[in-house]
Amino acid sequence: MPVNTPPSSESTSGATIDPGSPVGLPGTPAFSPLYQQIKTLILQSLQSGEWKPSAAIPSEQELAGRYKVSQGTVRKAIDELAAENLLVRRQGKGTFVATHAERQVQYRFLRLVSEHQDPASEGPAQRRIIDCKRTRANAEVARALALRSGDAVLQVRRVLSFSGVPTILEDLWLPGGPFKGLTAERLTDYDGAMYALFETEFGVRMVRAEEKLKAVLPDTEQMELLQVGAHTPLLSVERTAYTYNDIPMELRRGLYFTDTRYYRNALN
Repeated sequence: MPVNTPPSSESTSGATIDPGSPVGLPGTPAFSPLYQQIKTLILQSLQSGEWKPSAAIPSEQELAGRYKVSQGTVRKAIDELAAENLLVRRQGKGTFVATHAERQVQYRFLRLVSEHQDPASEGPAQRRIIDCKRTRANAEVARALALRSGDAVLQVRRVLSFSGVPTILEDLWLPGGPFKGLTAERLTDYDGAMYALFETEFGVRMVRAEEKLKAVLPDTEQMELLQVGAHTPLLSVERTAYTYNDIPMELRRGLYFTDTRYYRNALN
């Protein structure tokens, strides 16, 4: 929403700002570059659901008119959002809200890669849901999901296999409210990525994640589910995934069998 500013106000780049420009947005530092303020406004529209996943957003010209800034400022904001995989540019077609259903985004959070091929060429993993139940958050889960101890959460355990080899054992905790109605049957029947299911059926889009990694040995139950020995080293990956505005929506703990795979990460 435009906020009136004195006619003489200028952006940090030195360009003159229209009185109806968004300088001084609530929660935005006064020194924030103008394109960052436009980025915040676009994020607000994404979070509110004004533009749905896979839908086209207005053109740069339309957004420039809406926010009373130059197209160059809008373009820079969109460039950052595209770099963060929140928007996708399509040559000659426009800019679209990214979706986990798209292949280039679908594997964004899948870091375990075959030594011989990338995940896109390998195809989807075979999934087996071990358990899916509603329970109460303990103190650790509640802290990770910004809940109170005892709040309702959904707990899921599954095994992912590649070429018939059990490779990933995952335990997930999801806040109960946003994921009401999620069942083992829905998880099993859905053909796409789990994050795509969260997005399309529950309106929750994961936009970033933080992970902690360490090497561990499996316990008896983990040995059975992954079909490995007691002395097989596994990679433990704990992930907290966030939707817009850094709201935590998933705690995921995975054990990765890395006999023929490695964990890939790009550092910028």
